[in-house]
Amino acid sequence: MTQRVKVSVIVPAFNEERLLPETLASILVGMAALEARGWSSELIVCDNNSTDRTAEIAREAGATVVFEPHNQIARARNAGAGRASGDWLVFVDADSRPSPALFEDVAVEIARGRCLAGGCTVALGGDRLLARFFERFWNALSRMGKWGAGSFVFCEAAAFREAGGFSQALYAAEEIDLFRRLKRLARRKGRTVVILHRHPLATSDRKLRLYSLSEQLGFLVRTSFSAGRALRSRSACFPWYDGRR
Repeated sequence: MTQRVKVSVIVPAFNEERLLPETLASILVGMAALEARGWSSELIVCDNNSTDRTAEIAREAGATVVFEPHNQIARARNAGAGRASGDWLVFVDADSRPSPALFEDVAVEIARGRCLAGGCTVALGGDRLLARFFERFWNALSRMGKWGAGSFVFCEAAAFREAGGFSQALYAAEEIDLFRRLKRLARRKGRTVVILHRHPLATSDRKLRLYSLSEQLGFLVRTSFSAGRALRSRSACFPWYDGRR
């Protein structure tokens, strides 16, 4: 692998004017850590049909803004990736704050040359018991299964395109579907998929705060009894799309 690498950071955003400024500020600091290596980077925000100041805030931060009219996380990420010119893609959700140390961990994996894609463990904000339980459960599952949370995914651009990107048939769990394909691709190519854990991603626990336990359990039950078909319905995946912030 050459020493000169370009990294494209892609942020899908739907009505994120409240949290987006802090997210972009964190990303810009992390990108500076990449550029200190002599690498180059670009920041792309996909405005996923927002009705607030999301696009304006992104432009003020110096990001390239892409518009995706169909309200779907997979489409927003794919639209951002379609504009990207980097050798590597890093997807960061608009309610997350990656640290410079996490970006440096990504850079180390890229520089080693064996990694094809990866994710990281998460640290949810707040001190609610449910958030703590979900955080521990997901982080253990992520590391064992090599599944990255959608809030932070990094991938070699060529591999992302070869794998077909995020499935636009899914309105949730699209990152799990992508990691299944990336792991198969990595095995064929003799590469690795990693889950970084030294510097977890700080991300919002707002879904756990804004939706009742019965709503969350209802979603899980519908998804299970439909054998995953509910993930193909935007209305069924309401915690991602009903606009609660």
